[in-house]
Amino acid sequence: YEILRCLVGSEMCIRDSLAPAGSMESLIAGVRSGANAVYLGGKSFNARRNAGNFDNEELKKAVEYCHCRDVKVYLTLNILVRDDEMREAYDTVKAALLCGVDAFIVQDIGVAKMIREHFPSARLHGSTQMTVMTPSGAKAVKDMGFSRVVLPREMSLKEIKEIRESTDLELELFVHGALCMSVSGQCYLSSMIGSRSGNRGLCAQPCRLPFTAGGDTACALSLKDLSLISQLDKLEGITSLKIEGRMKRPEYVSMAVSAVKKAIDGNYSPSDEFMLRSVFSRSGFTDGYLNSKLGKNMFGTRQKEDVVATTNDVLKEIAKNYEKETALIGVDIDFVCKENQNAVLTVKTDKKEVKAVGEIPEKANNKPMNTATVSERLSKFGGTQYYVKNINVTLDDGLIMPASKINEMRRTAIQKLDEQEKIKLRYKAYDVAYPKFEKNDVPYATASFANASQIPDNHPFKRVFIPINSSLEDFVDNRAGVVLPRGLFSIENEIKAKLEKLKKAGVSKALCGNIGSYTLCKNMGFEVYGDFGLNVYNCVSANQIEHPILSFELTQAQINSIKAEDTGMIVYGYLPLMLTRNCPIKNDIGCFECNKHGKLTDRKGMEFPVICSDFPCVEMLNCYPLYMLDRIKEVKTDFVHFYFSIESQKQVENIISLYEQGAKPDFKYTRGLYQRGTL
Repeated sequence: YEILRCLVGSEMCIRDSLAPAGSMESLIAGVRSGANAVYLGGKSFNARRNAGNFDNEELKKAVEYCHCRDVKVYLTLNILVRDDEMREAYDTVKAALLCGVDAFIVQDIGVAKMIREHFPSARLHGSTQMTVMTPSGAKAVKDMGFSRVVLPREMSLKEIKEIRESTDLELELFVHGALCMSVSGQCYLSSMIGSRSGNRGLCAQPCRLPFTAGGDTACALSLKDLSLISQLDKLEGITSLKIEGRMKRPEYVSMAVSAVKKAIDGNYSPSDEFMLRSVFSRSGFTDGYLNSKLGKNMFGTRQKEDVVATTNDVLKEIAKNYEKETALIGVDIDFVCKENQNAVLTVKTDKKEVKAVGEIPEKANNKPMNTATVSERLSKFGGTQYYVKNINVTLDDGLIMPASKINEMRRTAIQKLDEQEKIKLRYKAYDVAYPKFEKNDVPYATASFANASQIPDNHPFKRVFIPINSSLEDFVDNRAGVVLPRGLFSIENEIKAKLEKLKKAGVSKALCGNIGSYTLCKNMGFEVYGDFGLNVYNCVSANQIEHPILSFELTQAQINSIKAEDTGMIVYGYLPLMLTRNCPIKNDIGCFECNKHGKLTDRKGMEFPVICSDFPCVEMLNCYPLYMLDRIKEVKTDFVHFYFSIESQKQVENIISLYEQGAKPDFKYTRGLYQRGTL
């Protein structure tokens, strides 16, 4: 790997300055501005499907451009993939590897397994949408074959250090760009409102629209953009500094890369931050998560003054950074010209050596060549990505060669340096087989509850789960399993201690919606059950998770077609639309006024409950409950799951009664995405 800065001891060791490339123009801007790696998407299977992106021919040209400048290329496959798309995903990976792509950024564990089994040479980087926020999560993705993981944007310095000390995985961190309100991979707001799923690369950003919490804040879900560029010296052990912005213009990419490069070299200044704000910001920037300073100062929207700041003069000034080729790669030159022998030019970089053979020199009648004139001709690498470090000329006396021939040798050497080695790809022909499992004629029922007081004395549920902070008595009295929180920032040791007590008390089942908690509980000997937060979207991922509750972003038909053992689906509940570390209610009206009954109201007057938590995150729920209890006959999973959150015990009893009758409800409800699906 190329190393921008690698200091000894506790200092940071940084390899990649990683630039976004939504188009070839942005890619060139990033590379010429100093990025030593770029990430980009193909025409499908990436989380920015509305960016320009690259078809196979464009990808090949992009990789060739980058590789002959010693820049790595990572392809995003960071969405959830349906079973009927898996073959196309395979073809995408194969074509990308034949183009020379260096790694794949992946969210879907089913896609990761498909790549690992068919393409042994492929490198996997875990997308931030995998929600790896704990040491156990890092262990899980390493065991899956990942070599790098992109950490959540919400992590503090202490939490980053905890993961760094627990693993030898490469760690990647976003240091500049847009900041989502929800933890990546755990946002379903766009899909539930308009069928445009963030987990499928088509987020419509409804969080930027007006949402009020009862106070003065008009856009209670809109955070400022992230910028950690002034604090890179704090990021010990981070392998890759990532810049968000595949939907942004080339000038944005250039300015962000230049700023990161300056910061690495210790030259970042207030004027650089001013230029960053000028090219794009939302009321400025925030570093609240990194420094554990949450609250109102982290929120902001795109204001008129932000737009006005992006003038043509600013853009033209930034464009000067990349309008010409940048000399990135040093070369050592050795030129040998002897009597009665062909002249030989050897050009060497840190990674490659090429030779160009010229003519046999002639005897000079007047002025013979000398070392100085030959060196001058050979050093003319202007307009290329190369610059000369050292020139060594071995020249017999009294010889001469035409300048055009020496120039031709130089150009031939440059052409050979630019040539890429032919790729020999080892791969397995596409073969994804699924085991066959007998399905129950009638699915049995399970349920999770926000608290034990909701559980009726009589209920039809084969398995019941309650939160980990419930009392031991509640677990014992209800023979309940434990629900693990999806937001595990900084609390893995606390969670482990609680689990040990529960295990001693006889609790044996754990419902886990995060790959970290799933791995932790499994390693502790619990019978693990996969919750919806794991985003199980296809047969390959379903066969890696025990007792999975399948993604509620699938249609009913897609869910029914999943071939795996003991699968389930949510048939009732106020579905969580966001998992956020920064409470919008606390930020606007405060905890006292909220009194754990917070709600957000959108521009249409719809009210969305916000659920408080003893743990690092809060949840925003849908305004209406999902309801499929009158259509259970259409369900072909092994079990159906009830997600109880804000209901009273009496309301729970009513839901159970409706379930047993197969009746329609007398309250407003939604079918979710089970009929309409996502785009």
